[in-house]
Formats: sequence, C-alpha cells, structure tokens
Amino acid sequence: MFKEDLLKGKRILITGGGTGLGKEMASHYAKHGADLYICGRRENVLKETANQLIDDFGVNVKYETLDIRASSDVESYIERIFEEGPLDGLVNNAAGNFISPTKDLSHKGFDAIANIVFHGTFYITHSVGKRWIESKHKGSIVSILTTWVWTGSPYVVPSAMSKSGINAMTQSLAAEWGKYGIKVNAIAPGPFPTKGAWERLNPGTGDDNSMGSIPLGRVGEMEELQNLATFLMADGCDYLTGQTIAIDGAQYLTGGGTFSNLDKLSDEDWEQMRAMIRSSNNKDKADRA
Repeated sequence: MFKEDLLKGKRILITGGGTGLGKEMASHYAKHGADLYICGRRENVLKETANQLIDDFGVNVKYETLDIRASSDVESYIERIFEEGPLDGLVNNAAGNFISPTKDLSHKGFDAIANIVFHGTFYITHSVGKRWIESKHKGSIVSILTTWVWTGSPYVVPSAMSKSGINAMTQSLAAEWGKYGIKVNAIAPGPFPTKGAWERLNPGTGDDNSMGSIPLGRVGEMEELQNLATFLMADGCDYLTGQTIAIDGAQYLTGGGTFSNLDKLSDEDWEQMRAMIRSSNNKDKADRA
C-alpha cells in the first residue's frame, strides 16, 4: 500500500511498544523507514523487540523501561529523547484492562487502569506536545482507544471511562494545538487478538465468541491496523485531525458494547474467569523474573 521509505527520517515514540499492538505498529513504522523509541515496563520484551526490528529493517531503535504513571519519570524520559533531537510522532498505546462486574471492582482495581490509560497518556502527550510547541516543530499524535468511547461497555467500566477521557483529549488538543501544526488523532480497534489482551479479556474461549456480533464475520488482521496507523503518521493527510477512527468490521454499530453478551454469565462463571486471569498474570510475573 505504501512506498517503502514513506516514514524515512521520522522519529516516532511508541508507548507499550514491546508487545501486542504496540509491537505490530512499531514493526510497520520500521519497515517504512522510521527510527523508533519504544518504552514499557518489561525490559526483556523491549530489548527483544528492539533487536528484532534492528535486524529486520536496519533502522535505529532505542528502548527504555518506563512506567507512564510516574509523571516525573515521563518528563525526564521525554527530555532525554529531545536532547537527541525532536520526535516527529507519538503513539499512545500503553494501557491496561481486565473484565469484571463493576460491583466486584475495588477502588485499587479502578485506579490501576485509570492511572495508566487516563493519567499516563496525558502525562506523555503533554511532555511531547509542549516541546513541539516550544521548538515550533510539527508532529503527529495517535492514541489507541476503543469503540467504547461511543457506546460504553459493561464489565470494563474503568477502561471505558478512561478511554473516553482520551477521546475528549484528542478532540480538545486537535482544536488547541492545530495552530502549531500538531495533528491529534486516535484509532479505535475492534477485536485484534493479541496474547496478553486475549487472556485477560477473553479468557477460556480461545476464539471470538465473547466479542459480540461483527458484521464482517471475523476479527481484525494486524496488517489492517498497521496500515491505518502508518497512514495517520505519514505526511499527506495534514488536514485530518481531531478524529477517532473505528476499525472493527462495523462491530460497534451493532450496539450493546463489546462485552454486553457477558450478562449471561453466572457468579460461578465469573469466578472461573477471574482464576484464569490471575493465572495469566502470574505467568507474566514469572516471565519477568
């Protein structure tokens, strides 16, 4: 779809760039010539991804562990990047989520999601954006949201609330920062299966049975998401800003929210789901050790 050197000379930061959708987007950017910064909380996967991208595409890839919930750490990290030169793009991909009946949700559980998705995304967007403004450097921001920003969705209330806030940020900053040549857009993917998210949001199914009705009759293919993310980061569509674009096979238009069909689950079913999610989390912790 694109010229191989479409992003050559661009420097792009992807939060949560070591795994999942972040890694997939980083790979597509590198394929088209961009130099990358990737950050996340797991050094082993960041290192592995960086080395793979360097070997595969011959671009510069730098990685660093970062918890975007810590505003002072975010500010220090972005300052170090800009000392080497300005970024041209930022992808707000880092997130967290799990399914749970809201009545069973603890305040700590709510904060765990909101502090990453809502606070952390703002911290890093603000740190990058203010430096672009100070240096009169144009840039593009792409945030990964969900279709729940329009429909809401049961059983993922902390994420739905936080992502909706970032949708408002996207619209607000597009209006405020447009005069500086800064584009601010977002992508709302439907089901694009990745190992980490699938084990937390679709445990025990192994397919898309819990994902509601998808008119196209299938889950998304990574190349489709990669193409959209690259289009939004490239030159040539500067008039496109302030938009959240759904790429979900028209799923959200069928109504009800992604997890609305989980109403049929009993309390016992939910306990089994929680056990599967805990098992997945424990495995991740073991992998980090």
